[in-house]
Amino acid sequence: MPARLRSVMWKQRFQLSAEGGISLQGRIRTMLVSAVLDGQLPADAPIPSSRELAEAIGVARNTVVLAYQQLADEGYLISQSRRGHFINPEMLARPQASPAAEAKLAPAEPDWGPRFRFRPSAQRNIVKPGDWQKYPYPFIYGQFDPAMFPIPDWRECCMKALSVLGIHDWASDLIARDDASLVEQIRSRVLPRRGVWANADEIIVTVGAQQALYLLADLLMTESTAVGVEDPGYPDARNIFAARTRNLHPLRVDDSGVVVDESLGGCDYVMVTPSHQCPTTVTMPLARRPELLSLAAAADFVVIEDDFEAENSLFADSNPALKSLDRNDRVLYIGSLSKTFAPGLRLGYIVGPRELVREARALRRLMIRHPSAFVQRSYALFLALGHHDALLRRLAQAYPARAAALCRAIHAHLPDTRVVPVTGGASCWVSGPDWLDTRALAAAAAGRGILIEPGDVFFMSDDPPLNHMRLGFSSIEAERIEPGIRALGALMREFAREQTSV
Repeated sequence: MPARLRSVMWKQRFQLSAEGGISLQGRIRTMLVSAVLDGQLPADAPIPSSRELAEAIGVARNTVVLAYQQLADEGYLISQSRRGHFINPEMLARPQASPAAEAKLAPAEPDWGPRFRFRPSAQRNIVKPGDWQKYPYPFIYGQFDPAMFPIPDWRECCMKALSVLGIHDWASDLIARDDASLVEQIRSRVLPRRGVWANADEIIVTVGAQQALYLLADLLMTESTAVGVEDPGYPDARNIFAARTRNLHPLRVDDSGVVVDESLGGCDYVMVTPSHQCPTTVTMPLARRPELLSLAAAADFVVIEDDFEAENSLFADSNPALKSLDRNDRVLYIGSLSKTFAPGLRLGYIVGPRELVREARALRRLMIRHPSAFVQRSYALFLALGHHDALLRRLAQAYPARAAALCRAIHAHLPDTRVVPVTGGASCWVSGPDWLDTRALAAAAAGRGILIEPGDVFFMSDDPPLNHMRLGFSSIEAERIEPGIRALGALMREFAREQTSV
C-alpha cells in the first residue's frame, strides 16, 4: 500500500476511535486492537513505525511508543529487533466453522412464544426517553442534575478505591458477601438518620431498590401469596409482584398515605411508601403508623417499606422511617443509596431479620453473586469522607427552591389543575380536569421539548383515570421551570379548545 494511502487510512481509524474521556494513548490502543481482532492487518507485515504513525495521526511520537510498548506487553504485538513491531499471529488465529458444518449443526429455530412463562415487556411501565437530557424542559422523575453531580468528589473516591491496597480488597469475588466498609457506613451513618438501628448481618446490599423488591418477591411469594399494593402505587413493584403471584390487592390511598382498614387483613405482605407515597408524594402521619403495625401483628402480615426518598425531605423534622417503630420484625426495610446521587450506580439495600438476610444473600448469589465490589468500596469512601452529606446539604438548598418555583408556575399557568403540596422528594402529583388525557398531552408536549409523566401507569386498573401526571424537578434547572410550565399551560389551553369544539 502506498505510504500516502496508508497514512490516510490510519488517520481515519484514529478519528473513528475518538470517545469522550479516552486519552490519545488509549485511542491508539483502541485503533490497533480493533484492527488486529477484526483481522484487518496481515501477520507478516509490520505495523507503521512510531514516527510514521505519529506523523499520520498528528500526535507526539512518545505517545505512540508507549502505546506500542503496552500492546507488546499484552501480547498483541511482537517486537523484532531492527525490523519494528508485528502482529502476534496467535491473536489472528480464530477457529472458523465452515458453512457446511454450520448448516449441519443449525437446528430449526424454536418457537419462543409458548416457552415464555410470562411476558414482562407486556406489563405497563413508566417510559422515559433515553435522550431526556436533550429536552429543554425535562419534568421527569428519577434522573439526576448533571450540574449538581460532585465530579471531583466521586473521582477522588474511585481513585482511592483503585489504590494497591484497595484493589486487594475489592478485586476478589466476594461470593455472597458485601463490602464490609459499605455495610458499616449504612449501619452507622445512613440508617440512624431514619431512626433505624441494625447489625451488619441484618443488612444486604442490592443492585438498587429494584433488585431488593425482586429478591423479596422471589424469596417470599408464590402464586397464591396475597400481596397488597398501594393504588396508585409504584408500577415496578406491582409488576415484580405480579410476576410471582396473581393475588394482588389494590390498597386505597388518601391524603395520609395507604388507608389502614380491614382490606389489609387478608394480605400476607403489604407494600407501602410512607415517607413520600409514590406517586402522590403524601406522607403517612405518625398517628397512622402504629395503627398499621398493630394491624400487621394482629392479622399476621409483613410490611415491605420502600423508603426510596428517605433523604429528600424539605423539612428538618421529617418523620422517621416506619421501620424505626417496628418492635416485632414485621417491617422489611428497603432503601436506596444512589437515587439522590447517581441513579445509574444502582445501589440499594434491605434491612430485615438475619434469617431472611441470610437467605436473600444465598438467592442473590444465584443471580449476580453480589453488586460490583468496586462501586461498593467507592461509595463507602464517598460516605466516609463526608461527600454524601455535603451533597445532601446542596440538595436541601436546591430542591425547596425548585419545588416552590414549580408550585408557583402550576398555580399561575395550569389553573384548572390540583397539585398535592410538596413536602419532600423530587416530584409533585398533579390532577387535571376530568376530560384531560395526559398520555396525549405528554406526546404533544414532547414535540415542544417538554417531558412529563402520565399518571395512568401508577394505577392498578386496566381502565385507569387519565387526568393525572407526575412532574419531577430533580433534573431540570430552576430557571427553566417557569418557562416550561408556561409552555405546558399553553398546550393544555389548546387541548381545552379542542375539547369544547367537539
